[in-house]
Amino acid sequence: MEQFLASLAFIILYGGTYGAVLFIISVGLVMTMGLMRVPNLAHGAFAALGGYLTILLMNQAGANYFVAVPVAVILVAALGALAERTIYVRLYNIPELDQILLTVGIAFIFVGGLALTFGPNVFTIRLPEVLSGSVDLFGRSFPVYRVFLLAVGALIILGFWLVFDRTTLGAKLRAAVDNRSMAQATGINVERIVMLAFAAGTGLAALGGAIGAGLFPLEPLYPIKYLTIILIIVALSGFGNIKSSIVVAMVVGIADTAARYYLPELGGFAIYALVIAAVAMRPAGMFARQG
Repeated sequence: MEQFLASLAFIILYGGTYGAVLFIISVGLVMTMGLMRVPNLAHGAFAALGGYLTILLMNQAGANYFVAVPVAVILVAALGALAERTIYVRLYNIPELDQILLTVGIAFIFVGGLALTFGPNVFTIRLPEVLSGSVDLFGRSFPVYRVFLLAVGALIILGFWLVFDRTTLGAKLRAAVDNRSMAQATGINVERIVMLAFAAGTGLAALGGAIGAGLFPLEPLYPIKYLTIILIIVALSGFGNIKSSIVVAMVVGIADTAARYYLPELGGFAIYALVIAAVAMRPAGMFARQG
């Protein structure tokens, strides 16, 4: 029994941190998919860029980790806003297949650019000393770094709740996600909302890429390598369902960790079997209302 509880604690703690990073990276795509109806397959590129910029700021500018991360997030969010107004705005009214091809092309441009700029090898972020220790939780030694990831994930969830449920901007964003045409008819500047949402989404992806580099190592193929797991969160959450994405990311993170723990040889495939079953039963998302 003691061994079982120890295994359960390991799966929940490690799967929870994995899910927290998945949520931070994916929630921006969930949000923009609901608003823009564009399957942005280049979303992972913004996460990779956030991680690489953090390393660049630390190694070249000598910035502290806790300074480099927010600066990288702000830079990527600004780039996201610029990209939305200059590139993505042209994708809204074209066929979905063209949207997919164009965003995949953007992802491969990032892959090539990262390889040329940083080389083909895996980059590691040097964590500050305060994050390198461990603490005892539920009878197990647990890295402080993972506690930090859980804390950041919780703060992001709290921030979403405050913005979406307690502010006028959140109300406008919910209206635009639910019915874009109706929102425009009521005088909401949907184009501005979309740009802000896209910037926030790319900034969050950058945050996930930067602080999650210990779980998702940075390499030029990052935008493609982790695209599948990001899209799993989006598909199971449903269009624009941010609250659902919190639960989905945690379920996927814990289920994937449990499968790899108990079935190390097959665990990597188990999550995909679960996803196929979930999509077959709930094609509109795990928590979407059934028509």
